[in-house]
Amino acid sequence: MISKFYDSLLTLAYPQSCHICEKSVESSNDGVVCQKCWSKTHIFDNTETICHKCGRFLSDKPTDFETFCHQCDEHFYDTARAAGKYEKGLSASILNLKKEPFISKRLKKLFIESYFEKPFQDVNRIIPIPLSKQRLLERGFNQASVLAKVLARETNLTLDEYSLIRTKHTQVHRAGMDKKGRELSVQKAFEVKREKLIKNENILLIDDVFTSGATASICAKVLKKKGANKVYVYTIARTV
Repeated sequence: MISKFYDSLLTLAYPQSCHICEKSVESSNDGVVCQKCWSKTHIFDNTETICHKCGRFLSDKPTDFETFCHQCDEHFYDTARAAGKYEKGLSASILNLKKEPFISKRLKKLFIESYFEKPFQDVNRIIPIPLSKQRLLERGFNQASVLAKVLARETNLTLDEYSLIRTKHTQVHRAGMDKKGRELSVQKAFEVKREKLIKNENILLIDDVFTSGATASICAKVLKKKGANKVYVYTIARTV
């Protein structure tokens, strides 16, 4: 009752426009997206067909067997999954997260609940994909760390923000950049600093969005080279 009263008051006094349709956001729990736009956002619910390794969306219809896209065959992570498609509610929330370290209650609930539906049961260490020093100074925070902290609190898993570092600044991946270009841009960009904490661990890499998988693959490569047992990837959204 109090929450509904607060939302009504907030709508009247400080109306928040939906970042997608520009209509009013009815509930503060929804963040920067209205309920209608959230309802149109494709959240993965295990009824679709996705690549068994990288989580790439393949079809709206389910299959009874493991399916692979083969574009990720040479990637070094074991499994990658996302909460949903990079569209509407998720894309708008991610773009906002890059501007300010805020996660709405709806996004937080979705991110946590989706995690428990993924094949990450043997994970024992969470590592956010790091930003370069330059980008961290520009932004003031690492959005992957914000997400990792939320998940670590809910799962009681070890949060490790220091063992994996980015050693060089790389340009933001452009939408039109091809797979090879993305891979070349992140080569030799990461390094492991605390090898003893990585050895024999099953690690979950956290990021906001999964695009080509180049960054996650390079991170997994350096972690496994230093003794990590398995490396998984979990993001809010997956580009299609």
